[in-house]
Amino acid sequence: PPTAATKRMCTAGCDNTVKVWRCGDAGWQLESTLTGHTDWVRDAAWAPNLGLPLNTIASAGQDGQVIAWTEQSDGSWQSKVIHDFKVPVWKISWSVAGNILAVSDGSNAVTLWKESLDGHWQQIVQ
Repeated sequence: PPTAATKRMCTAGCDNTVKVWRCGDAGWQLESTLTGHTDWVRDAAWAPNLGLPLNTIASAGQDGQVIAWTEQSDGSWQSKVIHDFKVPVWKISWSVAGNILAVSDGSNAVTLWKESLDGHWQQIVQ
């Protein structure tokens, strides 16, 4: 993974992907395209990492899925479906510490999710 001084951002799009961009001397350039959603990706958010060498992105889709993407040491991204809401998911937001994910979906619900020590995501509040 890149050093802490590297400027990066993620974007969500109507092409069903999340894109990871890196800012270099030539401006913003596409670094990775993350595929896993089957419909529009409505939101993507980079988790704060508090100085740890770990990069995690969450994405929310029209397909009802919320996916966590974790960058591996070789620069590839591993995906894990946090939950399939069965309705479109509109917005996601990480807590300041980056350990809790808020999700708002098409059924007018807001839920909070946290990853347990064994790597499974659990709903903690609705």
